[in-house]
Amino acid sequence: MTGRAPRLSRLRRVVPEGRGGRPAENRAARPEQVRGGRPRRRGAQPKVVALGGGMGLSASLAALRRITGDLTAVVTVADDGGSSGRLRDELGVLPPGDLRKALAALCGDDDWGQTWARVIQHRFQSQGDLHEHAVGNLLIVALWEQLGDHVQALDLVGKLLGAQGRVLPMSAVPLELQALVRGHDPRRPDEVDTVRGQATVALTPGEVQSVHLVPGAPPAVPEAVDAVLDADWVVLGPGSWFSSVIPHLLVPDLLDALAETKARRVLSLNLAPQPGETEGFSPQRHLEVLGRHAPKLALDVVLADEAAVPDRDSLTDAAKRFGAAVELAPVARTDGTPRHDPELLAAAYDRIFRMHGRIGPWR
Repeated sequence: MTGRAPRLSRLRRVVPEGRGGRPAENRAARPEQVRGGRPRRRGAQPKVVALGGGMGLSASLAALRRITGDLTAVVTVADDGGSSGRLRDELGVLPPGDLRKALAALCGDDDWGQTWARVIQHRFQSQGDLHEHAVGNLLIVALWEQLGDHVQALDLVGKLLGAQGRVLPMSAVPLELQALVRGHDPRRPDEVDTVRGQATVALTPGEVQSVHLVPGAPPAVPEAVDAVLDADWVVLGPGSWFSSVIPHLLVPDLLDALAETKARRVLSLNLAPQPGETEGFSPQRHLEVLGRHAPKLALDVVLADEAAVPDRDSLTDAAKRFGAAVELAPVARTDGTPRHDPELLAAAYDRIFRMHGRIGPWR
């Protein structure tokens, strides 16, 4: 953290509010406070579950851990590239990469947390088989093999790191992402092909029409379902739309939990279209494709950076189809890159939780 005060007052509500896990045991001890320095009573933290994968989920977790100690990440397990893909192919395990990134994002800002975050993200550079393998990937897979339990192993890694939250895979089954893509082969721009693999889908030069998982209707990790059902808030996104965000909605147990939970649901939009997956997408088009994959999905709030929304009325109309209000806030870094600023994003989440949630203790 840089010490800047969160700019809560700049969160801008555009439309009226629409339709109305387990605690982290190993977070670093610190005074429980709300913004502004006033003490917060114990037990007054919201239970938050964040769904996603990759750098988008990491950005969300880095923000959310600043405002609650009761945080669970539910992570996609369809990655098939790089170190994760090699371990998956060789050992038949879940791809550990996105799980590792989530754990690193939950590390504290003290020396212990930041040292371990760097260690598990470290990649070996060599001329041999270890080249580009991440230390955290090897650690996670080693514990899976030792313990024979995905959740127990990830909890143990989190305890070692002092992670300020819990990390769970969305499914205990390695998944393959497949997409129908128009123009994947530039020589045949009007033809629709089936593209296989998350890494390939993420880089396609064509237009993604839809995605699905293989095997279809995979089972969810029970702890992930329980976390969603027990949450006060569920945050979906930001992240690679077709390969990190939508896959959670293709797991029937997770989608059912999102429908049944009493939690309020926030969709956090990306700062810019992603080359390949969502090239040329407007903010409202992100919502449209989400709705096509999960027609019964309901949301309460759609969060977007105010500078990334050229047509606010169209975004408002798209959000209304989910029963959601739109909140605009400055959440991007000031260096011009399409990356979220953890403090600004934390301020936006904190403000949303207060505006749209309960007043007083959460439990």
